[in-house]
Amino acid sequence: MGILSAAFVRRQLMRDTPPERIDVSAYELDKTLIPGLEKTFEACRAACEEMDVEFSAIVRNADFIGEGAEMLRNDLFSTTQQTFDAAIVNPPYGKLSTTSAAYRLLCGVKAETTNLYTAFLNLIIGLLKSGGELVAITPRSFCNGPYFRLFRQNLLRQMSFRDIHIFDSRSAAFKHDKVLQENIILHAVKHGKATRTIRISRSGGAEGDGVRTRVLPTNEIASPNDAEAFIHIPTSERHLAAREQVCGLDATLATLGLTVSTGRVVDFRARDHLRQKPGNNTAPLIYPCHFQGLFVNWPKLDARKPNAIENNSHTANLLVPAGVYVLTKRFTSKEERRRIVACIYTPDRGAPGPVGFENHVNYVHANGRGLDLVLAKGLWAFLNSSVLDLYFRQFNGHTQVNATDLRNVHFPTAAQLGSMGTRIGDEPLPQDAIDELIREELKA
Repeated sequence: MGILSAAFVRRQLMRDTPPERIDVSAYELDKTLIPGLEKTFEACRAACEEMDVEFSAIVRNADFIGEGAEMLRNDLFSTTQQTFDAAIVNPPYGKLSTTSAAYRLLCGVKAETTNLYTAFLNLIIGLLKSGGELVAITPRSFCNGPYFRLFRQNLLRQMSFRDIHIFDSRSAAFKHDKVLQENIILHAVKHGKATRTIRISRSGGAEGDGVRTRVLPTNEIASPNDAEAFIHIPTSERHLAAREQVCGLDATLATLGLTVSTGRVVDFRARDHLRQKPGNNTAPLIYPCHFQGLFVNWPKLDARKPNAIENNSHTANLLVPAGVYVLTKRFTSKEERRRIVACIYTPDRGAPGPVGFENHVNYVHANGRGLDLVLAKGLWAFLNSSVLDLYFRQFNGHTQVNATDLRNVHFPTAAQLGSMGTRIGDEPLPQDAIDELIREELKA
């Protein structure tokens, strides 16, 4: 308890010229933890006295979002705004409802966001002095995706990255906390002069693990020309090579005349229309459990998920026209080798007529219609390739693959995808064969 503050104080006392005074403001909602915090701060006070450094600590048993927003609001009813030289934080993780009181408070100071950890960071950034430093242990999920775009833009506009540390293991560093996401430690300076390089370090996360460090150009981490403000964290030569190869491709889904959408069927909302077995007046309903190699395996009657949805006036807007579609899983398990898992749906392996895609599936289409099968096979190979997986993992730190992420990926040209597709038959290719196909086709 209070270990981050203690680490900060220790670091200040190790400087050639320690500060004259250290004032700590600590926030903790759990009253049972406050005695432990106070004990830690007593140890900090004793260490500071030995170095002739004044020390004070205030423990606030209060909601930081409420108090932080009040300080930033700075109106007649606010407490005097405080500004800080430094912040070191491991904020709470969790979704923040847009109907919550906390969200309304954040909107009042233009710090709205839909996750607790980014809410804390937005407020902290506002409360830091110019030149103030932030060190935070957070999930890596803010690095991409539409939910965190406004936060990323604010972070990159006001803060200058200095260091980022990542952990090879999801569980080693936080094994007692059941953390499911990849975590990083970031160090940034408010309104600091942008450096040309950022130090990227990594470790296994367990006690005693060695730390490997590399220095990379800042524009390779966050490109100023990226409207989505994605943050890439390459950690090896393979990552850098993958990024160079993918970013060097000439097409996007938009230039290919394609787009990607999220499946329209939210099963709990359409429960009355779902059927375990296909029948008269039903359409195939495709879940991630139907993915099997190259083509969808449907129906899967032993699966727990339903295989069909009624085709009627109530469900018409949930279905898409019959055709060939390339599908990707929106969520992959931690154990899967690839972050992006793609599969192809064809009517001859499903059923004639429209089809429904469940909400955990993304589907690639041509203006609402199906694709050419050869092109679909080329897309399948590229989406399942190791080079794309290595590239994607640099900015995606969780197991979710958003449609927005796929819209921003560079793809081979239609001619290259078609050439790949002509070399794929009706059987799935092993991973090494997919990667060899990609290497050969993109070499030209």
